[in-house]
Amino acid sequence: MKLYFKYFGIHMKSDLQYKASFICSFISNFLVFFGYYFTIVCLFDKFSNIGGFTLYEVLLTFGVMQFGFTFCEIFFRGVDHFDELICRGDFDRLLLRPVGIIHQIMCEEIDLSKFARLIQAIIIIIIATIHLGIAFDINKIIILLFMLISAVILYLCIFIIAAAYCFYTIKGLEARNVLLYGSREATQYPIGVFGKKIVFFFTFILPFGLVNYYPLLYLVGRSNNKLYILCPLVAIFYMVPSILIFYHGMKKYKSVGS
Repeated sequence: MKLYFKYFGIHMKSDLQYKASFICSFISNFLVFFGYYFTIVCLFDKFSNIGGFTLYEVLLTFGVMQFGFTFCEIFFRGVDHFDELICRGDFDRLLLRPVGIIHQIMCEEIDLSKFARLIQAIIIIIIATIHLGIAFDINKIIILLFMLISAVILYLCIFIIAAAYCFYTIKGLEARNVLLYGSREATQYPIGVFGKKIVFFFTFILPFGLVNYYPLLYLVGRSNNKLYILCPLVAIFYMVPSILIFYHGMKKYKSVGS
């Protein structure tokens, strides 16, 4: 962690060298994220609910998933841009250092301008919980924290799997975009609005439903099943196969030889 924070300080100084550029990027990220929010609000202007879920229930799900995705884009951006390390031949440099590979990749790039999206996600979560009138007790506080933390972990796992995919195809942007951005767009709504096959996929294959949907049912009082409190913890176990997939992919890597 000491190494990561050192890199974080370096990236912060680098970004703030060009303050006008950083401010413009910050504002543009704010406006782009607002566009997602505005789309959902406009949708509910025509429909009172979607699949039985109200506007603020959808916004709570949206806020949690955007928080997880944006957190990873800020602090683990190097994993998302892993293909560039391979294309430039910089991955060889990382292999020579006596530090964990994944840890080094995380330190390679940090995007502070996306803090605008993170702040908005937190604001949307707060607004949604207020309008839903959630009576927070210790269980509901824990489940909301678990949802946020698990969303970060799960997206990090997907970033790592997408990075492993680069060992086989170098770029493969379309397949990676389907996995990353496709899953983000789909899971910003409670998966209960989709068909059974989609619910199965996002419960047992990519367990976003265990991070946002089932805990949401308990949080808003749609279910009293206390097992839903522990559902987000499944994301922690998802780390194991994602890391194994990455290191298996490393065996396919061929050095640029420079």
